[in-house]
Amino acid sequence: MSPWLRDNPEIRTIRMAACDLNGQARGKRVPSRFAGKIEEEGTRFPLSVLNLDIWGEDIEGSPLVFETGDADGVLRPTGRGFVPMPWLDAPTALLPLWMFDEQGRPFEGCPRHALAVVLDEYERRGWAPQVATELEFYLIDDSDEVLHPPRSPRSGKRREAGEILSLRTLDAFDAFFTDLYDACEAMDIPADAAISEAGTGQFEINMMHGPAMKAADDAWLFKLLVRGMARRHGFAASFMAKPYADDVGNGLHTHFSVLDARGNNIFDDASPEGSGFLRQSVAGCLAALPDMTLILAPHANSYDRLVPGNHAPTGICWAHENRTAAIRIPGGSPCARRIEHRVAGGDINPYLMIAAILGAALQGVEEQLEPPPPITGNAYELDLPQIPTCWQGAIDAFEHSPRMARIFRRGLIRNLTMTKRQEARRIAGLDEDAQMALYLDTV
Repeated sequence: MSPWLRDNPEIRTIRMAACDLNGQARGKRVPSRFAGKIEEEGTRFPLSVLNLDIWGEDIEGSPLVFETGDADGVLRPTGRGFVPMPWLDAPTALLPLWMFDEQGRPFEGCPRHALAVVLDEYERRGWAPQVATELEFYLIDDSDEVLHPPRSPRSGKRREAGEILSLRTLDAFDAFFTDLYDACEAMDIPADAAISEAGTGQFEINMMHGPAMKAADDAWLFKLLVRGMARRHGFAASFMAKPYADDVGNGLHTHFSVLDARGNNIFDDASPEGSGFLRQSVAGCLAALPDMTLILAPHANSYDRLVPGNHAPTGICWAHENRTAAIRIPGGSPCARRIEHRVAGGDINPYLMIAAILGAALQGVEEQLEPPPPITGNAYELDLPQIPTCWQGAIDAFEHSPRMARIFRRGLIRNLTMTKRQEARRIAGLDEDAQMALYLDTV
């Protein structure tokens, strides 16, 4: 038996799960007495399980289904170990897994392996990306047909406005946030500051910087936790990009720097502007942005967020200390110099998002690209190339992009584009309410 399970004898059931292309947890429930065997030997799911659509259905025509007999892959623990699931009634732990084929090779369609491929390229240079995410979400009362902000457990009242950085708004949901932070500590998720955001019932929690793979694991687990803990407190939580037509959307901003073999930040040259490596990385991110939009905006609802003047970037540009830009260089100490990528919505798959951002940055370094001059002022008012706002166009651009083909394996590109085309066909027949019901709990 695992030492962790020995130290936590109250755990009665285990969830074994891997992350699919849509960021959904796919897996099984087993009694805890069988967990040791799974930890040592892994388990088996069909390879196609990591390539389901947002409804959890097979992809029509996928070579992973009937063409190959819906063959199994082998799932093995990621190394994270058992993670408690404090939002469930029975004492339960999650064992995160990732997918391999029968010969022990990483499965191309596994998003966690996609990030591992990019990180291997950094490791070859003796570099280690450090990543932090900022996750925005709404708390929502979805108990009737019209969505509302939930009533405060303290006052019984609904919030009428976003109240940016309001302690009163945070205090209104103090019991929820206290349980959330306790759960983050138990799950080894490095949750830092929480703030109330611009949307009514919207909040943001920042993660501390750390190794890129752990940052992706943390973001994936955090989204599971927030949704589960909100239900435990009697309301819903959603990371969907645009839950309210007349309110701001949910973003997922990603900060990253890169350490060399001696632990020095390669973006720091002691200047306020940052090093040549920083500029090249910015240039790579900008060059790849049109082709990687599908990763940053993966769903139909994602594109409702990408509109001017709505706290989401629309122009392809960069700037120092400017939140209207797609790429922002925050101020502060030169030794902490970093890049903030601000395009992604809260509905992304963290593994694919971080892989795309870091992969694009590395291309900028490899090609020694130079970015255009940083902008000043309001990016919404400038004549700039625009981030794609058409889902179908983003699918096509991702599928045929030479830049994306250097970041992601061919099988993943095929699987993801087939998935998104199937979703687009089906969603085209749904009205706005049906789309809302679909995305509210899933993304």
